[in-house]
Amino acid sequence: MALLGRLVRRSPWLCNVALYGSLFAAGDAAQQRLRRRPGQSADWAQTRHVALVALTFHGNFNYVWLRALERLLPGRAPGAVLAKVLCDQLMGAPIAVLAFYTDWADVLAFCAAFQLQPGSGALEDGVHWPVWFYLGNFPVLFPTKW
Repeated sequence: MALLGRLVRRSPWLCNVALYGSLFAAGDAAQQRLRRRPGQSADWAQTRHVALVALTFHGNFNYVWLRALERLLPGRAPGAVLAKVLCDQLMGAPIAVLAFYTDWADVLAFCAAFQLQPGSGALEDGVHWPVWFYLGNFPVLFPTKW
């Protein structure tokens, strides 16, 4: 146990990324097991892809994002906690959800077309685009059959 404590203190980023990757992969495997029909095997390629997205994006993003929130809004008072939750849900969650639902070929095409546009405000559009894309496509994420 002391070894684990030293590892967490020395490398919190590495532990955070590994924890996110393992939790996402375990969650995907558990979901597949619960939804599995008799005679159907688990889709390990899907679990591998989920773990890869968690290791490359979600672990890193959440480590940086939550540290930034803690620095901007320090403390454990109810007001500070509520402000952190609201910021996370209004700004962090849309970006995290987009990592799963974005077709990156479309993003690259959008960026290429955007760079050809004369007089574009790259900073403003770069900040607003993920939020408005998420809000505009929110109904797509939750189909009516759910």
